[in-house]
Amino acid sequence: MKISKALLCLFLCWASSQTLLAQEFIPLWEKGKMPNSKGLSIKDSIANERVYRVGTPGMYAFFPSNQENKGAAVVICPGGGYERLAYVISGFQLAKWFNTMGISAFVLNYRLPNSPDLINREIGPLQDAQRAIKYIRSNANKWGIKPDNKVGIQGSSAGGHLASLAGVSTKDIASVGDSLDKFSAHPDFMILVSPVVDLDKYAHKGSRKNLLGENPSQELVKQYSIQHQVTPKACPAFIVCAFNDNAVDAHNSLMLYQSLLENKVSSSLHIFPQGAHAIALRNNPGSAEIWTEICEKWLSEIGILVR
Repeated sequence: MKISKALLCLFLCWASSQTLLAQEFIPLWEKGKMPNSKGLSIKDSIANERVYRVGTPGMYAFFPSNQENKGAAVVICPGGGYERLAYVISGFQLAKWFNTMGISAFVLNYRLPNSPDLINREIGPLQDAQRAIKYIRSNANKWGIKPDNKVGIQGSSAGGHLASLAGVSTKDIASVGDSLDKFSAHPDFMILVSPVVDLDKYAHKGSRKNLLGENPSQELVKQYSIQHQVTPKACPAFIVCAFNDNAVDAHNSLMLYQSLLENKVSSSLHIFPQGAHAIALRNNPGSAEIWTEICEKWLSEIGILVR
């Protein structure tokens, strides 16, 4: 019996929507212990597959099957210019892709710098990202994850800025005096898609304004321009962007790669001719369509997909 194209299309759409459902939402902070907070009661604001305000920082967990589990995990930082979180296209969809490789994926619902509850706007997102990494390592045995060398971070656009900030940071700003303090907040690898890196000459102005405020000092701009913070302790990076990206100039990726190279941190950079600021999981123009395939090869090459 043949299934009509319309019926098949409906089925595939339904199946796709089911796969986007996280298995659980995990709050990152115990009540009253969230750092950098004024103690305000803030509710999440979500519309059009975007989060515009985060009241409960946490992560949506997506796990592979036990048989496919490679013992690796990745924290996914959705993009959105530090103004909102595009949690579906640069979050849930990528999480299911990581699952197909046997990687546990955690989509981060991180505090946005414009939250009225934050005391210091610029450190809120990094505190949540570092806490997520610590939380995963603390539950590594339960989830079948190798905590010492297989916990990474991924980010797109401004989420790439946050991911790379976590990847180069040498300071733990997520310690709150609980049992998670003993775990490292430093990721073992980072995957960056069209990342915001520079907050000076090649800055994405919206991301800079939202993260640092209207008129940040030159010192603060340099502090949050990732290329200036790279040391030999930075984790290996896979970086992909497009030459014709008019939102986040490709110089951002190039500057980060150059800093990693100078610090002898093995990394992989791919600047495709097309893709603009819309490189996604699939349906990318031209050669940008193969970025996921190359990334999977890279993950195998650095030992993440080896059991």
